[in-house]
Amino acid sequence: MSIQSLGYMVIGSDRLADWDDFATRLLGMQAVDRGGGMRAFRMDNRTQRLLVSGRAAPATIGWEVADAAALDALAARLEAAGTPVSRGSRALAAERQVADLVAFQDPQGTPLEAFHGPARADTAFAPGRAISGFRTGPLGMGHAVLHVADADALVPFYRDLLGFGVTDWSRHPYPLYFFHMNGRHHSFAMVGSGRSGLHHFMVELGALDDVGQGHDIARVEEGRLAYGLGRHTNDHMTSFYANTPSGFFVEYGWGARVIEPATWQPHETFDGPTLWGHERFHMPEKGRDRMRAIAMDAARRGVRAPDPAPGPFTSGCAWADAVIAQE
Repeated sequence: MSIQSLGYMVIGSDRLADWDDFATRLLGMQAVDRGGGMRAFRMDNRTQRLLVSGRAAPATIGWEVADAAALDALAARLEAAGTPVSRGSRALAAERQVADLVAFQDPQGTPLEAFHGPARADTAFAPGRAISGFRTGPLGMGHAVLHVADADALVPFYRDLLGFGVTDWSRHPYPLYFFHMNGRHHSFAMVGSGRSGLHHFMVELGALDDVGQGHDIARVEEGRLAYGLGRHTNDHMTSFYANTPSGFFVEYGWGARVIEPATWQPHETFDGPTLWGHERFHMPEKGRDRMRAIAMDAARRGVRAPDPAPGPFTSGCAWADAVIAQE
C-alpha cells in the first residue's frame, strides 16, 4: 500500500494557549515556536507531529507516503476515481514541514492530506513533562478515529482507493471499522455514530507509568477526563481519553499489540470495544450503563488479552523489529 503511516494532525482552534497547556503539561509533547498565529508540537525526531492553527477549521489528517513518485501515483489514482486533488503550495508545504503534499477529502468531506519528505529536527526531542517518549517511528504518529454517518458506505474509499488494510470490525454496540497500513493494529478507524468529525486521535507512550501519571494530571482538572483508565479488546491498548480544547478526545495509551501486516486476516469481533475500565464520563448515565454491561459480559466470559512484550518499545513483531531502526 502506498500510504505508510499517520504522519501528522492539523487542528483548527482559536484556543491556542489552551492547546499549549494541554499538549505539553498533559500529553508531554514539546512546543515549537512557529509564529504566525499557530502552535506546533514535537513527539520525536521530526520537527512537528501536531499543528494547531488559529484558523477555525475541521481537523486534517496527514498521511505519509514514501517519496514523490508514490505521492504522484496516489494523486493520479484518486483523480481517476473522481476524487478532486489539489497540489499543496510551497507555503503550505513549509507550514506542514514536508517536501510536498496533496490535499483531498473523503466522501463525507473529511479534510485529508498525503505528503512525503517530513523535516527532521537537528536537536533531540525534549518532552513537555517527564515521560519516557512516544512510540512512533515506522508505526507513525498514532491513530485517528472519525465519527461517520454511514461506516459501511465509507469502507470502499479507505480500503479500495487508499489501500488501507482492514484489521477488524464489529457491529455492536455500533458499527466500527479498524484499518492498518503498518504494524500498528490500527492507524485509522471509523465509528458509525451518525455524526461527522474527529472522534479522537491516539498517541502511544513508552511506559505504563507515563499513562498513569497523565491520568493523574487529567483527573484532577475539572472536565478533562472523558474516559477513565481501561484496556481495549482488539488492540490491547491500556489508555484513558482526555477532552481536548477543541471538543474531541485524545487517547493516551501504552502496550498496544503490533501485527504482521502481510499475514493478518481481517475478522469480525464480538466482545465490544473495552475489556475493562474506560468509564465514559462524557456519556449520559444510560449510555454508560450500556458500555459497562458489555465490559462486564466480557469479564464474565473470561475474555483476556496477552500482556505486551517487555520493555518500553520492544514490539514482539518481526516486521516492526526489522524496520524500527529506520527512523
